Amino acid sequence: MIRTTTIPLIASRSLLPRLPGTIRHYTSYNVAVAGLTESQEEFRNVVHDFAQKEIAPRAEEIDKSNHLPEDIFPKLGEMGLLGVTVPEKWGGLGLGYLEHTIAMEELSRASASIALSYGAHSNLMVNQLNRWGTDDQKSKYLPKLLSGEHIGSLAMSEPNAGSDVVSMRTKAEMKGGKWILNGSKCWITNAPVSSTFLIYAKSDTSVAPSKGMTAFLVERGFKGFEVGEKLDKFGMRGSPTAELFFDNVEIPEENVLGQVGKGASVLMSGLDLERLVLSGGPLGIMQAALDLTLDYTHERKQFGKKIGTFQLIQGKLADMYTKLSASRAYVYAVARACDAGKVSRQDCAGAILYSSDRAVEVAMEAQQCLGGNGYINDYPAGRLLRDSRLYTVGAGTQEIRRMLIGRGFNEVYEEAEGRGIAQ
Repeated sequence: MIRTTTIPLIASRSLLPRLPGTIRHYTSYNVAVAGLTESQEEFRNVVHDFAQKEIAPRAEEIDKSNHLPEDIFPKLGEMGLLGVTVPEKWGGLGLGYLEHTIAMEELSRASASIALSYGAHSNLMVNQLNRWGTDDQKSKYLPKLLSGEHIGSLAMSEPNAGSDVVSMRTKAEMKGGKWILNGSKCWITNAPVSSTFLIYAKSDTSVAPSKGMTAFLVERGFKGFEVGEKLDKFGMRGSPTAELFFDNVEIPEENVLGQVGKGASVLMSGLDLERLVLSGGPLGIMQAALDLTLDYTHERKQFGKKIGTFQLIQGKLADMYTKLSASRAYVYAVARACDAGKVSRQDCAGAILYSSDRAVEVAMEAQQCLGGNGYINDYPAGRLLRDSRLYTVGAGTQEIRRMLIGRGFNEVYEEAEGRGIAQ
């Protein structure tokens, strides 16, 4: 379908401001099948137009330089995108997780690495602060996080505590009215550029691991807090990642997020929503791969014909489109359920499990359809494939996601057996 959009300015903060100009393009995105409301479709269009103008033209250089441009987050802040799920009274847009996932999708379509940093900031940091923070904490930290002046990170993983996150060794002890933090974290998205960190640590080693954890808001400038060198990654190279080190870092008592010893509840509930929102990443990568492949196969000629007219290529395009459409339908359905207060751990895990596997497959088909050009870095197929692999290990591995789904079934049956209910 050909869409020509004239972009006026929108004054209301409940909708994003549009950019000046006119954009004309083909898109395989099926609006009717996506089932968005008029306001959600308008939201998607605005994010798409912003991302294609401000981010997409820079995606190749961002990947090559392994650098997050300093102007990106302030621009995201101007658009209101850093606080999609934050109520308007705190400076956010007051929208739902479906809109947040759509924003993640369209930003990923332009640059998956920029979108990953966006998701880590807006969901893992900002959304958790919004859900669990006190009014004082929100007043202190949200303004600069929402404007993009400050960038945020979540830190839970450690060298020996990845999938088994509750086995973390970073400790926080109360001494003299302050929490003293010691330990380290690894694979922390945005760490090289972040100012505000949500850090999980063991605050009580005398109880079960899941019951002795506390979440803390930690500022980059706290004494004893150091950020390691930026990691050189396989993909998502515009999303900076590093280790964190804590040497007797003093944290004010008022910087506890949630309750002391209840950090596992903050963490686990946040992981469900993280899996959902980050599922928009694989959707955006698949859409970018399909966009690239459709254009290429309808321009490239062999044997006197456009290769998109060959049945083998038609089959690949059909599979790519179907995998994307099925993934999008599942992800959007789970997002709608979360917005209705029906958060399913199995389905949040299922959404990113399914969409990330399909994203790798679709990116590989894009590379195959481009032939030799798919294997050189003058075309984005290789970048899309490298970026897609992150979602099979980041935000929990595929194996952990399958475990969560399977364990959910076991719990249902065990509960039923305990109540004497025949299956």
